[in-house]
Formats: sequence, structure tokens, C-alpha cells
Amino acid sequence: MSSTPPPIHKPEFRKLATVAILVRDYDEAAAWYRKKLNFILVEDVDLGEGKRWVVVAPSVRNGARLLLAKAAGEGQEARVGDQTGGRVGFFLETDDFGRDFERMRARGVEFREAPREEPYGTVAVFADLYGNLFDLIQPRQR
Repeated sequence: MSSTPPPIHKPEFRKLATVAILVRDYDEAAAWYRKKLNFILVEDVDLGEGKRWVVVAPSVRNGARLLLAKAAGEGQEARVGDQTGGRVGFFLETDDFGRDFERMRARGVEFREAPREEPYGTVAVFADLYGNLFDLIQPRQR
């Protein structure tokens, strides 16, 4: 007995626009992403009571953005740098791996491994200022 897959529907949402990442300090985190990864500061809005809406992105036109969310309380503080249980949780795509790998290293980005070839592309794991793991990846041409 074979099962029929569910019909494909047009998605209600158009894109994953913003992903929150816990940080210890808004300014420290924004500066790191801007200086080390050459991200753009998209928004920095004072929400009152010490809260801000701080968004950085690799580009203003393409891809998801990071909301730098200041940790509040012990539970969130404990998660800064380990939101994904030690797994790579974020993927930064490039069209020129060698160029971006060398630029990032020159800016002091900590790579946790040498670049490697995988079936899906060229990749190397790096950590942000708090230890969150990212892949720098150049996808294979299809």
C-alpha cells in the first residue's frame, strides 16, 4: 500500500526574514558582526527600559537578518553562545569561499577547522564572539 504525498500548497510566508540570537551586550555584538563579518547595521531602535531592537545583516537586500537579543535572566544568560547545543546553527553563504575565508581570518574570526569539501559545497566552521557556531559555505553549482 503506497501513501500519497500531501498536495503542495503555495506557502503563506514568503521568507524567513529575521532570526534572534542571544547576546550579552548590544553594542559589543553589533560591533563584532560589523567589524569581523562586514555585516550592516540595519536597525537600532530604543524600546525603553534598557531594551533595543538591534538588527544586523550581511546585505540589506538578500537573506535573513540577525536580531541581537540581549539575554535577560539566568536562563537566557546560560544560553548565550550555545543556543543550538553545540551544533552549527547558522549558515553564511558566499560566492567566493577563498576570498571570504581569508578576509574573515585577517579580521580575527576564529575558525574551528580547516576548509573542507563536502558534497554540498566548500565549508568551514567558525565561532562568533560568544561561541555560536556558523558555517561559511560556498554551495556547489547545480
